[in-house]
Amino acid sequence: MAAAVYRRQGELELADVPVPVLGPGDALVEVAYCGLCGTDLHMVLDGWGEPGSVLGHEWSGRVAAAGADARIDVGTPVVGRGWVECGRCRHCRAGQPGLCTQRPLAGVDDHHSGAFARYLAVDHRNLTAVPDGVGLREAAYAEPLAVAMHAVTKGAFEPGGRVLVFGCGPIGAAVAAVLIARDGAVTVVEPQPRRQDLARRLGAEVRPADDLETPGHPGQVAADAVGWVFETSGARQAAQAGLTQLAGGGTMVIVGIGMDYPKLDTSRMILNELVVTGAYEYDPGGLAAALELIASGVLPMDVLLEPDPVGLDGILDTMGRLRSGEVAGKVLVQP
Repeated sequence: MAAAVYRRQGELELADVPVPVLGPGDALVEVAYCGLCGTDLHMVLDGWGEPGSVLGHEWSGRVAAAGADARIDVGTPVVGRGWVECGRCRHCRAGQPGLCTQRPLAGVDDHHSGAFARYLAVDHRNLTAVPDGVGLREAAYAEPLAVAMHAVTKGAFEPGGRVLVFGCGPIGAAVAAVLIARDGAVTVVEPQPRRQDLARRLGAEVRPADDLETPGHPGQVAADAVGWVFETSGARQAAQAGLTQLAGGGTMVIVGIGMDYPKLDTSRMILNELVVTGAYEYDPGGLAAALELIASGVLPMDVLLEPDPVGLDGILDTMGRLRSGEVAGKVLVQP
């Protein structure tokens, strides 16, 4: 089957690889669409990936075959995740599957059968059926949407609250869309013009970073301070600036991953009793909840998704255009 195989930094090879072999509890899924994620850009463009791996984890498709113990019918439209939590550790018992002590290391050993290929093998326990009324194109957005919904949950966002979202890349746009759907007054801080336009089309205000007030004393707050900040860009400056925009008792949720780590003002955190937390993966049942939100019709899917999918041979070029900001919405790959 055709697949885009990661070879080394900046190199994807379109290759013919074997169809994955199924275990008794696995399903073979024929991929319909797979989103290009910011993590994929790190894997390929920054060289984080494992050579020889097939990436792609934001997918939708149909079950083409099933192992003897797989409780899923052939032909079922599905989305899914790539690994199974243990179900026994304290995090799993607490409903925090993303923190399972047996989870694979992000970007190291969790991409053995990715969706930048015609088929992938998935443990049947990781599959979620796509409900009637949701097309496979829209269903491919369920995974990043579930991540965004989890971030909003971690932030304990209250409907009607004032929010700053730093970055309007794929996850930033999803976070902004979820917050707006929950009656948030959302302002996006984003330097790229195309992403600024995307934010406005979602219904958010846009503010340049150099327009943000920086209080002179860590005990002071900005005149227009907000209750919540969601940092989705992974940029050091964004996290540092985000902290200065919080009102007393405010919360900053860090969702974007970068390698230029921020230096956070702990004095500001103490004097204003701020909460800073990370958000990774999604809630239990997160994919089903995301599909339900898509089915509700409240999200502007035509704004969030780029209109034209790309083939496997267009992934690398599109990654460069995403990083430069030339492309703003979620790009789908159609293997």
